[in-house]
Amino acid sequence: MKTIYFLLTFIFITSAGFAQDTIHGQVIRVDTVKVENTRVDTVYIKEQAPAPEQAPAQQPQESPKQSQGKESKVYYGGYANFSFGKYTIIGIEPLIGYKLLPKLSIGGKLSYEYYKNKNYSPTQEGSNYGIGAFTRLRIARRFYAHVEFSEMNYKLHQSVEESNRQWISFLYVGGGFSQPITKSTSINAEILWDVLQDSDSPYKTVEPIFSIGIGVGF
Repeated sequence: MKTIYFLLTFIFITSAGFAQDTIHGQVIRVDTVKVENTRVDTVYIKEQAPAPEQAPAQQPQESPKQSQGKESKVYYGGYANFSFGKYTIIGIEPLIGYKLLPKLSIGGKLSYEYYKNKNYSPTQEGSNYGIGAFTRLRIARRFYAHVEFSEMNYKLHQSVEESNRQWISFLYVGGGFSQPITKSTSINAEILWDVLQDSDSPYKTVEPIFSIGIGVGF
């Protein structure tokens, strides 16, 4: 009988040793207890602690893309006029516009000109300045319509020795042609007519006004 117990115990211990060799990553503890001359082997298996879960790799946050290639609603530019001789004029007109719609825009401008008139003796000279507001409608790829209200402060000469300053109103209507020279810059040529015809206006009836300037973003 003892031989049978001995064989059973030997087989159990051998099985436990085999289990310890075949279970990867686990610790097996064997306790032997004798009860009434019978040995009972109790096997404790310590479970391996689960490996901590790795946090998913965070995707690098993409920085906001800059609005490359997006058309700006603001454009600017200006005109210059020159006239040399007995009646000399040097003038500039910076402007800025805002596109309400892709083809419709509004804007404002400032005007300044220096003049010198040698047709009189003594020579008449002075400065004129003003402000204006305009709207433009692009009617084709390179052509646009232009309407502008302007107020100019002129130095008026009543006589050789007397002069005064006076505000004169203009309402220009006409259009222009835009010729691109770079991706965002163009040369603009305008032809306008003053339809108010103030009595003190320097422009005669139906006399066209030509201007050439540069626009950026229009």
